[in-house]
Amino acid sequence: MKLPAIKGFDEEAFNKYLKNTGWLMSGKLLSLMVGFLVTRYLGPALFGDLSFALALVAITAAVGALGLDTFIIREIINEPTKRDEILGTALWLRLGTNILLIPITLFVYLIFHRLSATPGDSLTLFVALLALTSVFKSFNVIDAYFQSQVKSKYVVYVQNICLIVTAILKIVVVWLGLPLLYLVLVLVVDAFILAVGLVIVYQNRGLSILSWSFSKARGISLLKQSFPLILSAIMVSIYMKIDQVMLKQVGSAAVGIYSAAASLSEAWYFIPTAIITSVFPAIINAHKTDLARYQKRLKNLYDLLIYISLPVAIFISFFANQIIHIIFDNKFEGAGTMLSIHIWSGLFVFLGVASSQYLLAEGYTRISFYRTAAGAILNILLNLWLIPKYAGVGASIATLIACMASTFYLLFIPKTRQQGIMMLKSLFLVSVFQKIVKR
Repeated sequence: MKLPAIKGFDEEAFNKYLKNTGWLMSGKLLSLMVGFLVTRYLGPALFGDLSFALALVAITAAVGALGLDTFIIREIINEPTKRDEILGTALWLRLGTNILLIPITLFVYLIFHRLSATPGDSLTLFVALLALTSVFKSFNVIDAYFQSQVKSKYVVYVQNICLIVTAILKIVVVWLGLPLLYLVLVLVVDAFILAVGLVIVYQNRGLSILSWSFSKARGISLLKQSFPLILSAIMVSIYMKIDQVMLKQVGSAAVGIYSAAASLSEAWYFIPTAIITSVFPAIINAHKTDLARYQKRLKNLYDLLIYISLPVAIFISFFANQIIHIIFDNKFEGAGTMLSIHIWSGLFVFLGVASSQYLLAEGYTRISFYRTAAGAILNILLNLWLIPKYAGVGASIATLIACMASTFYLLFIPKTRQQGIMMLKSLFLVSVFQKIVKR
Protein backbone atom coordinates (compact mmCIF):
# COMPACT_ATOMS: atom_id res chain seq x y z
CA MET A 1 0.00 0.00 0.00
CA LYS A 2 1.57 3.28 -1.13
CA LEU A 3 0.88 6.36 0.98
CA PRO A 4 1.28 10.06 0.16
CA ALA A 5 4.81 11.35 0.84
CA ILE A 6 4.41 13.26 4.06
CA LYS A 7 7.29 14.57 6.07
CA GLY A 8 7.75 12.82 9.40
CA PHE A 9 5.88 9.72 8.28
CA ASP A 10 7.86 6.50 8.62
CA GLU A 11 6.65 4.48 5.61
CA GLU A 12 9.10 1.68 6.42
CA ALA A 13 7.56 1.33 9.88
CA PHE A 14 4.10 1.25 8.35
CA ASN A 15 5.08 -1.47 5.87
CA LYS A 16 6.64 -3.47 8.70
CA TYR A 17 3.44 -3.10 10.72
CA LEU A 18 1.36 -4.32 7.78
CA LYS A 19 3.71 -7.28 7.26
CA ASN A 20 3.57 -8.28 10.92
CA THR A 21 -0.22 -8.07 11.09
CA GLY A 22 -1.03 -9.07 7.51
CA TRP A 23 -2.53 -12.40 8.47
CA LEU A 24 -4.67 -10.83 11.15
CA MET A 25 -5.94 -8.22 8.68
CA SER A 26 -6.67 -10.96 6.15
CA GLY A 27 -8.66 -12.74 8.85
CA LYS A 28 -10.59 -9.56 9.55
CA LEU A 29 -11.42 -9.16 5.86
CA LEU A 30 -12.62 -12.77 5.73
CA SER A 31 -14.74 -12.20 8.83
CA LEU A 32 -16.11 -9.01 7.29
CA MET A 33 -17.18 -10.73 4.06
CA VAL A 34 -18.80 -13.61 5.93
CA GLY A 35 -20.48 -11.03 8.18
CA PHE A 36 -22.08 -9.40 5.12
CA LEU A 37 -23.25 -12.85 3.97
CA VAL A 38 -24.83 -13.49 7.38
CA THR A 39 -26.46 -10.04 7.42
CA ARG A 40 -28.03 -10.64 4.03
CA TYR A 41 -29.19 -14.12 5.10
CA LEU A 42 -30.83 -12.95 8.32
CA GLY A 43 -32.59 -9.90 6.91
CA PRO A 44 -33.35 -6.68 8.85
CA ALA A 45 -35.45 -8.07 11.74
CA LEU A 46 -33.27 -11.03 12.76
CA PHE A 47 -30.04 -9.13 12.15
CA GLY A 48 -31.51 -6.34 14.28
CA ASP A 49 -32.14 -8.80 17.12
CA LEU A 50 -28.56 -10.06 16.92
CA SER A 51 -27.10 -6.53 16.72
CA PHE A 52 -29.16 -5.38 19.69
CA ALA A 53 -28.05 -8.33 21.83
CA LEU A 54 -24.40 -7.82 20.86
CA ALA A 55 -24.59 -4.08 21.59
CA LEU A 56 -26.16 -4.59 25.01
CA VAL A 57 -23.60 -7.24 25.97
CA ALA A 58 -20.74 -5.04 24.69
CA ILE A 59 -21.76 -2.27 27.07
CA THR A 60 -21.80 -4.52 30.14
CA ALA A 61 -18.70 -6.42 28.97
CA ALA A 62 -16.74 -3.17 29.16
CA VAL A 63 -16.96 -3.57 32.93
CA GLY A 64 -15.79 -7.20 32.81
CA ALA A 65 -12.47 -6.33 31.16
CA LEU A 66 -11.71 -4.19 34.26
CA GLY A 67 -9.31 -2.05 32.22
CA LEU A 68 -6.50 -4.35 33.33
CA ASP A 69 -4.53 -5.07 30.14
CA THR A 70 -2.22 -2.05 30.32
CA PHE A 71 -1.48 -2.67 33.99
CA ILE A 72 -0.91 -6.40 33.54
CA ILE A 73 1.73 -5.62 30.90
CA ARG A 74 3.38 -2.97 33.07
CA GLU A 75 3.36 -5.12 36.23
CA ILE A 76 4.91 -8.11 34.45
CA ILE A 77 7.64 -5.94 32.93
CA ASN A 78 8.39 -4.35 36.31
CA GLU A 79 8.12 -7.59 38.34
CA PRO A 80 8.83 -10.55 36.03
CA THR A 81 9.29 -12.92 38.99
CA LYS A 82 5.69 -12.19 40.06
CA ARG A 83 4.25 -13.22 36.68
CA ASP A 84 2.12 -16.09 38.02
CA GLU A 85 0.66 -13.95 40.79
CA ILE A 86 -0.15 -11.08 38.42
CA LEU A 87 -1.78 -13.27 35.77
CA GLY A 88 -3.64 -15.44 38.29
CA THR A 89 -5.02 -12.43 40.15
CA ALA A 90 -6.12 -10.72 36.94
CA LEU A 91 -7.80 -13.90 35.66
CA TRP A 92 -9.80 -14.51 38.84
CA LEU A 93 -10.84 -10.86 39.02
CA ARG A 94 -12.14 -11.02 35.46
CA LEU A 95 -13.79 -14.42 35.82
CA GLY A 96 -15.63 -13.36 38.97
CA THR A 97 -16.76 -10.06 37.46
CA ASN A 98 -17.91 -11.57 34.15
CA ILE A 99 -19.85 -14.39 35.85
CA LEU A 100 -21.59 -11.79 38.03
CA LEU A 101 -22.35 -9.70 34.93
CA ILE A 102 -24.44 -12.45 33.30
CA PRO A 103 -27.48 -12.01 35.61
CA ILE A 104 -26.90 -8.24 35.71
CA THR A 105 -26.98 -8.08 31.89
CA LEU A 106 -30.17 -10.15 31.84
CA PHE A 107 -31.73 -7.89 34.47
CA VAL A 108 -30.87 -4.78 32.42
CA TYR A 109 -32.33 -6.40 29.31
CA LEU A 110 -35.56 -7.41 31.05
CA ILE A 111 -36.05 -3.89 32.41
CA PHE A 112 -35.42 -2.45 28.97
CA HIS A 113 -37.79 -4.99 27.42
CA ARG A 114 -40.58 -3.98 29.80
CA LEU A 115 -40.09 -0.31 28.91
CA SER A 116 -39.81 -0.87 25.16
CA ALA A 117 -42.64 -1.23 22.69
CA THR A 118 -41.56 -4.61 21.29
CA PRO A 119 -44.16 -7.18 22.38
CA GLY A 120 -43.42 -10.83 21.73
CA ASP A 121 -39.66 -10.33 21.88
CA SER A 122 -37.69 -13.44 22.82
CA LEU A 123 -34.05 -12.38 23.08
CA THR A 124 -33.45 -13.47 26.68
CA LEU A 125 -31.62 -16.67 25.71
CA PHE A 126 -29.48 -14.85 23.12
CA VAL A 127 -28.46 -12.19 25.63
CA ALA A 128 -27.55 -14.83 28.21
CA LEU A 129 -25.45 -16.84 25.73
CA LEU A 130 -23.62 -13.78 24.42
CA ALA A 131 -22.94 -12.61 27.99
CA LEU A 132 -21.28 -16.01 28.51
CA THR A 133 -18.68 -15.13 25.85
CA SER A 134 -17.28 -12.46 28.20
CA VAL A 135 -16.45 -15.21 30.72
CA PHE A 136 -14.30 -16.97 28.12
CA LYS A 137 -12.69 -13.65 27.16
CA SER A 138 -11.33 -13.42 30.71
CA PHE A 139 -8.47 -15.58 29.43
CA ASN A 140 -7.30 -12.65 27.31
CA VAL A 141 -4.92 -11.97 30.21
CA ILE A 142 -2.67 -14.43 28.36
CA ASP A 143 -2.68 -12.04 25.41
CA ALA A 144 -1.49 -9.29 27.77
CA TYR A 145 1.37 -11.55 28.90
CA PHE A 146 2.56 -12.14 25.32
CA GLN A 147 2.36 -8.40 24.65
CA SER A 148 4.62 -7.79 27.65
CA GLN A 149 7.14 -10.19 26.07
CA VAL A 150 6.74 -8.64 22.58
CA LYS A 151 5.54 -12.02 21.28
CA SER A 152 2.04 -11.20 20.10
CA LYS A 153 2.55 -13.32 16.98
CA TYR A 154 1.49 -16.40 18.98
CA VAL A 155 -1.83 -14.76 19.82
CA VAL A 156 -2.29 -13.75 16.17
CA TYR A 157 -2.00 -17.43 15.15
CA VAL A 158 -4.76 -18.39 17.58
CA GLN A 159 -6.97 -15.49 16.51
CA ASN A 160 -6.65 -16.43 12.86
CA ILE A 161 -7.55 -20.05 13.55
CA CYS A 162 -10.65 -18.84 15.42
CA LEU A 163 -11.59 -16.48 12.57
CA ILE A 164 -11.33 -19.27 10.00
CA VAL A 165 -13.26 -21.80 12.12
CA THR A 166 -15.96 -19.23 12.92
CA ALA A 167 -16.25 -18.20 9.26
CA ILE A 168 -16.71 -21.83 8.19
CA LEU A 169 -19.34 -22.43 10.88
CA LYS A 170 -21.27 -19.30 9.87
CA ILE A 171 -21.23 -20.35 6.22
CA VAL A 172 -22.55 -23.80 7.22
CA VAL A 173 -25.37 -22.18 9.23
CA VAL A 174 -26.34 -20.03 6.22
CA TRP A 175 -26.02 -22.95 3.80
CA LEU A 176 -28.27 -25.19 5.93
CA GLY A 177 -30.73 -22.36 6.58
CA LEU A 178 -30.51 -22.73 10.37
CA PRO A 179 -32.19 -20.26 12.75
CA LEU A 180 -30.51 -17.33 14.52
CA LEU A 181 -29.82 -19.37 17.66
CA TYR A 182 -27.12 -21.31 15.81
CA LEU A 183 -25.29 -18.14 14.82
CA VAL A 184 -25.33 -17.05 18.46
CA LEU A 185 -23.91 -20.44 19.42
CA VAL A 186 -21.14 -19.96 16.82
CA LEU A 187 -20.13 -16.73 18.59
CA VAL A 188 -20.02 -18.58 21.91
CA VAL A 189 -17.92 -21.36 20.35
CA ASP A 190 -15.57 -18.72 18.89
CA ALA A 191 -14.93 -17.21 22.34
CA PHE A 192 -14.44 -20.68 23.83
CA ILE A 193 -11.96 -21.76 21.12
CA LEU A 194 -9.98 -18.54 21.56
CA ALA A 195 -9.73 -19.12 25.33
CA VAL A 196 -8.62 -22.75 24.85
CA GLY A 197 -6.16 -21.71 22.13
CA LEU A 198 -4.57 -19.07 24.36
CA VAL A 199 -4.14 -21.61 27.17
CA ILE A 200 -2.59 -24.16 24.78
CA VAL A 201 -0.14 -21.60 23.35
CA TYR A 202 0.82 -20.50 26.87
CA GLN A 203 1.37 -24.11 27.97
CA ASN A 204 3.42 -24.88 24.84
CA ARG A 205 5.84 -22.11 25.80
CA GLY A 206 6.86 -24.21 28.81
CA LEU A 207 4.55 -22.34 31.20
CA SER A 208 1.48 -23.47 33.14
CA ILE A 209 -1.67 -21.71 34.28
CA LEU A 210 -1.84 -24.23 37.13
CA SER A 211 1.01 -22.33 38.78
CA TRP A 212 -1.00 -19.09 38.80
CA SER A 213 -2.07 -17.76 42.18
CA PHE A 214 -4.45 -15.14 43.53
CA SER A 215 -3.28 -12.28 45.74
CA LYS A 216 -5.84 -10.11 47.48
CA ALA A 217 -3.35 -7.27 47.91
CA ARG A 218 -2.37 -7.46 44.25
CA GLY A 219 -6.04 -7.49 43.25
CA ILE A 220 -6.83 -4.36 45.27
CA SER A 221 -3.79 -2.63 43.81
CA LEU A 222 -4.75 -3.52 40.22
CA LEU A 223 -8.35 -2.39 40.68
CA LYS A 224 -7.30 0.93 42.22
CA GLN A 225 -5.05 1.62 39.25
CA SER A 226 -7.54 0.50 36.60
CA PHE A 227 -10.72 2.09 37.99
CA PRO A 228 -10.47 5.24 35.79
CA LEU A 229 -9.97 3.00 32.74
CA ILE A 230 -13.06 0.96 33.66
CA LEU A 231 -15.14 4.14 33.62
CA SER A 232 -13.54 5.19 30.35
CA ALA A 233 -14.24 1.79 28.74
CA ILE A 234 -17.88 1.98 29.80
CA MET A 235 -18.19 5.43 28.25
CA VAL A 236 -16.52 4.25 25.03
CA SER A 237 -18.86 1.26 24.72
CA ILE A 238 -21.92 3.43 25.42
CA TYR A 239 -20.61 5.95 22.90
CA MET A 240 -20.23 3.26 20.22
CA LYS A 241 -23.22 0.97 20.91
CA ILE A 242 -26.02 2.93 22.59
CA ASP A 243 -27.67 3.86 19.27
CA GLN A 244 -28.38 0.19 18.46
CA VAL A 245 -29.79 -0.40 21.94
CA MET A 246 -32.05 2.66 21.83
CA LEU A 247 -33.27 1.89 18.29
CA LYS A 248 -34.79 -1.37 19.58
CA GLN A 249 -37.76 0.65 20.81
CA VAL A 250 -38.61 1.40 17.17
CA GLY A 251 -38.34 -2.27 16.22
CA SER A 252 -35.88 -5.04 15.34
CA ALA A 253 -35.95 -4.19 11.63
CA ALA A 254 -34.91 -0.60 12.37
CA VAL A 255 -31.93 -1.88 14.37
CA GLY A 256 -30.99 -4.28 11.57
CA ILE A 257 -31.13 -1.68 8.79
CA TYR A 258 -29.10 0.82 10.81
CA SER A 259 -26.57 -1.83 11.91
CA ALA A 260 -26.05 -2.92 8.29
CA ALA A 261 -25.23 0.68 7.34
CA ALA A 262 -22.99 1.17 10.38
CA SER A 263 -21.08 -2.07 9.73
CA LEU A 264 -20.26 -0.91 6.20
CA SER A 265 -19.31 2.56 7.42
CA GLU A 266 -16.91 1.13 10.01
CA ALA A 267 -15.56 -1.75 7.89
CA TRP A 268 -12.33 0.00 6.90
CA TYR A 269 -11.41 1.58 10.26
CA PHE A 270 -8.47 -0.81 10.71
CA ILE A 271 -6.47 0.99 7.97
CA PRO A 272 -6.17 4.40 9.71
CA THR A 273 -5.60 2.54 12.99
CA ALA A 274 -2.61 0.79 11.38
CA ILE A 275 -1.26 4.15 10.25
CA ILE A 276 -1.63 5.72 13.69
CA THR A 277 0.01 2.69 15.34
CA SER A 278 3.03 2.80 13.03
CA VAL A 279 3.53 6.57 13.05
CA PHE A 280 3.05 7.32 16.70
CA PRO A 281 6.38 5.99 18.06
CA ALA A 282 8.14 8.59 15.86
CA ILE A 283 5.82 11.28 17.23
CA ILE A 284 6.58 10.24 20.81
CA ASN A 285 10.32 10.36 20.12
CA ALA A 286 9.96 13.87 18.71
CA HIS A 287 8.06 14.86 21.87
CA LYS A 288 11.14 13.94 23.90
CA THR A 289 13.71 15.70 21.71
CA ASP A 290 12.14 18.41 19.54
CA LEU A 291 8.75 19.94 20.39
CA ALA A 292 8.55 21.84 17.09
CA ARG A 293 9.04 18.61 15.16
CA TYR A 294 6.54 16.91 17.49
CA GLN A 295 3.83 19.44 16.61
CA LYS A 296 4.73 19.22 12.91
CA ARG A 297 4.38 15.44 12.91
CA LEU A 298 1.02 15.63 14.66
CA LYS A 299 -0.16 18.07 12.00
CA ASN A 300 1.10 15.76 9.25
CA LEU A 301 -0.72 12.82 10.82
CA TYR A 302 -4.01 14.73 11.01
CA ASP A 303 -3.57 15.85 7.39
CA LEU A 304 -2.86 12.28 6.25
CA LEU A 305 -5.96 10.89 7.97
CA ILE A 306 -8.15 13.52 6.30
CA TYR A 307 -6.53 12.88 2.89
CA ILE A 308 -7.50 9.21 3.26
CA SER A 309 -10.94 9.49 4.84
CA LEU A 310 -12.38 12.48 2.94
CA PRO A 311 -12.36 10.85 -0.53
CA VAL A 312 -13.89 7.68 0.93
CA ALA A 313 -16.66 9.70 2.62
CA ILE A 314 -17.42 11.62 -0.60
CA PHE A 315 -17.45 8.49 -2.77
CA ILE A 316 -19.68 6.47 -0.44
CA SER A 317 -22.03 9.42 0.07
CA PHE A 318 -22.71 9.49 -3.68
CA PHE A 319 -22.97 5.73 -4.18
CA ALA A 320 -24.38 4.56 -0.83
CA ASN A 321 -27.65 3.24 -2.26
CA GLN A 322 -25.89 1.28 -4.98
CA ILE A 323 -23.41 -0.20 -2.47
CA ILE A 324 -26.20 -1.31 -0.16
CA HIS A 325 -28.09 -2.85 -3.08
CA ILE A 326 -25.04 -4.79 -4.33
CA ILE A 327 -24.12 -6.19 -0.91
CA PHE A 328 -27.53 -6.70 0.69
CA ASP A 329 -29.87 -6.78 -2.32
CA ASN A 330 -33.21 -5.04 -1.61
CA LYS A 331 -33.64 -6.37 1.94
CA PHE A 332 -32.29 -3.29 3.74
CA GLU A 333 -34.36 -0.48 2.30
CA GLY A 334 -33.29 2.89 3.70
CA ALA A 335 -29.79 1.78 4.75
CA GLY A 336 -28.26 3.79 1.89
CA THR A 337 -29.37 7.11 3.36
CA MET A 338 -28.03 6.10 6.77
CA LEU A 339 -24.72 5.01 5.25
CA SER A 340 -24.32 8.30 3.38
CA ILE A 341 -24.60 10.13 6.73
CA HIS A 342 -22.77 7.67 8.98
CA ILE A 343 -19.69 7.47 6.73
CA TRP A 344 -18.77 11.07 7.61
CA SER A 345 -18.31 10.04 11.23
CA GLY A 346 -15.10 8.35 10.11
CA LEU A 347 -13.33 11.69 9.64
CA PHE A 348 -13.92 12.58 13.28
CA VAL A 349 -13.27 9.06 14.57
CA PHE A 350 -9.80 9.05 12.98
CA LEU A 351 -8.94 12.52 14.23
CA GLY A 352 -10.26 11.48 17.65
CA VAL A 353 -8.11 8.33 17.78
CA ALA A 354 -5.00 10.25 16.73
CA SER A 355 -5.61 13.06 19.22
CA SER A 356 -6.23 10.46 21.96
CA GLN A 357 -2.62 9.40 21.44
CA TYR A 358 -1.61 13.05 21.84
CA LEU A 359 -3.55 13.23 25.13
CA LEU A 360 -1.82 10.05 26.29
CA ALA A 361 1.62 11.45 25.38
CA GLU A 362 0.89 14.66 27.29
CA GLY A 363 -0.54 12.81 30.31
CA TYR A 364 -4.03 14.31 29.83
CA THR A 365 -5.88 11.09 30.66
CA ARG A 366 -8.58 12.93 32.59
CA ILE A 367 -9.35 15.14 29.59
CA SER A 368 -9.53 12.01 27.45
CA PHE A 369 -12.15 10.55 29.79
CA TYR A 370 -14.18 13.76 29.93
CA ARG A 371 -14.15 13.99 26.16
CA THR A 372 -15.45 10.43 25.75
CA ALA A 373 -18.06 10.95 28.47
CA ALA A 374 -19.27 14.16 26.79
CA GLY A 375 -19.61 12.31 23.48
CA ALA A 376 -21.54 9.46 25.11
CA ILE A 377 -23.95 11.77 26.93
CA LEU A 378 -24.55 13.89 23.83
CA ASN A 379 -25.14 10.74 21.77
CA ILE A 380 -27.79 9.53 24.24
CA LEU A 381 -29.56 12.90 24.33
CA LEU A 382 -29.56 13.22 20.55
CA ASN A 383 -30.84 9.67 20.15
CA LEU A 384 -33.68 10.37 22.60
CA TRP A 385 -34.67 13.31 20.41
CA LEU A 386 -33.97 12.04 16.87
CA ILE A 387 -34.76 8.30 16.96
CA PRO A 388 -38.52 8.71 17.66
CA LYS A 389 -38.73 11.13 14.71
CA TYR A 390 -36.35 9.65 12.15
CA ALA A 391 -35.44 6.12 13.40
CA GLY A 392 -32.12 4.94 11.89
CA VAL A 393 -31.51 8.19 10.02
CA GLY A 394 -31.83 10.00 13.35
CA ALA A 395 -29.35 7.58 14.95
CA SER A 396 -26.89 8.23 12.09
CA ILE A 397 -27.19 11.99 12.57
CA ALA A 398 -26.76 11.59 16.34
CA THR A 399 -23.60 9.51 15.84
CA LEU A 400 -22.13 12.03 13.42
CA ILE A 401 -22.79 15.03 15.70
CA ALA A 402 -21.53 13.18 18.80
CA CYS A 403 -18.30 12.13 17.03
CA MET A 404 -17.75 15.68 15.83
CA ALA A 405 -18.38 17.21 19.27
CA SER A 406 -16.23 14.64 21.08
CA THR A 407 -13.27 15.14 18.73
CA PHE A 408 -13.37 18.94 18.95
CA TYR A 409 -13.99 18.95 22.70
CA LEU A 410 -10.30 19.90 22.83
CA LEU A 411 -11.18 23.38 21.53
CA PHE A 412 -12.92 24.17 24.82
CA ILE A 413 -9.95 23.26 27.05
CA PRO A 414 -7.24 25.99 27.18
CA LYS A 415 -4.25 23.63 27.28
CA THR A 416 -5.50 21.52 24.35
CA ARG A 417 -7.08 24.30 22.27
CA GLN A 418 -4.10 24.59 19.93
CA GLN A 419 -4.39 20.89 19.14
CA GLY A 420 -8.09 21.33 18.39
CA ILE A 421 -7.30 24.21 16.02
CA MET A 422 -4.69 22.05 14.32
CA MET A 423 -7.28 19.31 13.67
CA LEU A 424 -9.77 21.91 12.46
CA LYS A 425 -7.23 23.19 9.91
CA SER A 426 -6.62 19.63 8.70
CA LEU A 427 -10.37 19.05 8.36
CA PHE A 428 -10.77 22.13 6.16
CA LEU A 429 -7.64 21.28 4.11
CA VAL A 430 -5.84 24.49 5.10
CA SER A 431 -2.44 22.95 4.27
CA VAL A 432 -3.61 22.10 0.75
CA PHE A 433 -4.88 25.63 0.11
CA GLN A 434 -1.66 27.11 1.53
CA LYS A 435 0.40 25.04 -0.92
CA ILE A 436 -1.83 26.16 -3.81
CA VAL A 437 -1.46 29.82 -2.83
CA LYS A 438 2.35 29.49 -2.55
CA ARG A 439 2.49 28.18 -6.09
